[in-house]
Amino acid sequence: MPLRCALLNDHQGVATTAADWSPVLDRVELTSFPDHFGTEDELAAALADFDIVVTLRERVPFPASLFARLPRLRLLVASGMRNSAIDLAAARAHGVTVCGTASYSTPPVELTWALILGLARNLVAENTALRTGGPWQSTVGADLHGRRLGVVGLGRIGSQVARIGAAFGMEVAAWSPNLTEERAAEHGVRLAPGLPELLADSDVVTLHLKLGERSRGIIGARELALLKPTAYLVNTSRAALVDHDALLAALNEGRIAGAGLDVFPTEPLPADDPVRTPRLLATPHLGYVTERTYATYYREAVEDIAAHLDGTPVRVLG
Repeated sequence: MPLRCALLNDHQGVATTAADWSPVLDRVELTSFPDHFGTEDELAAALADFDIVVTLRERVPFPASLFARLPRLRLLVASGMRNSAIDLAAARAHGVTVCGTASYSTPPVELTWALILGLARNLVAENTALRTGGPWQSTVGADLHGRRLGVVGLGRIGSQVARIGAAFGMEVAAWSPNLTEERAAEHGVRLAPGLPELLADSDVVTLHLKLGERSRGIIGARELALLKPTAYLVNTSRAALVDHDALLAALNEGRIAGAGLDVFPTEPLPADDPVRTPRLLATPHLGYVTERTYATYYREAVEDIAAHLDGTPVRVLG
């Protein structure tokens, strides 16, 4: 009998067509799950009879307790080569091989700028008015040229965001806990003295930090209070970088001009979540959701599965 392979979070129904699965179809039976499982109990029940699971990025946690409930699981393929949502030690302890795939930094860079531009020019409000017979030109957009862009985290993604900011004619500064003047200069940006100074000076602040103990909740009520009332905050990185209750309060009270988010503490975002506010421009975690990225994720997932079945696993994590 063929092994059973689950394709998680296939919201668009493209997992089986984004790549050629024929190299493994004689040995593997595919099942696509378009909906997100809200609890570990639901996930454990759905995956109980599967030998292989393919999961996207860090959208589905795989803690030790879940591995203990999936005795049949032998291979977990996660897109990307780094995944903080998977307990790799627990996977090894339960005899599960975890493999990754290549990934690209450009899609979240592009989405970051989509959010910045959408906020600055009030695109949602203006487009809605145009489609529904509303007022012609009801808002006045914010200029980016000559304004200050603050980049928190100058890694692969943040450095590209910074270059685009410079191309728009913005004054770009950056900060992260380990960023040096030399590295900032390599990317043509100014090193801010500290996070408070960056927040207070910037017209747009965009977050691109890895999530860790030092960065979790790095933008809280105190930090939000430092932003100008005309400033925008954008987060396409990790939801836990921001205190969402504090952000919601700042938005509702008009203490900042707006925010753009692609990541949330609970995903998919509940229909009644209070973060759904007019001052928030939000996208449903689309950072890596592009044709080229999906083609790479699933093509290399096929390669990972084939190599595992042949007894020579590749791209093993941890």
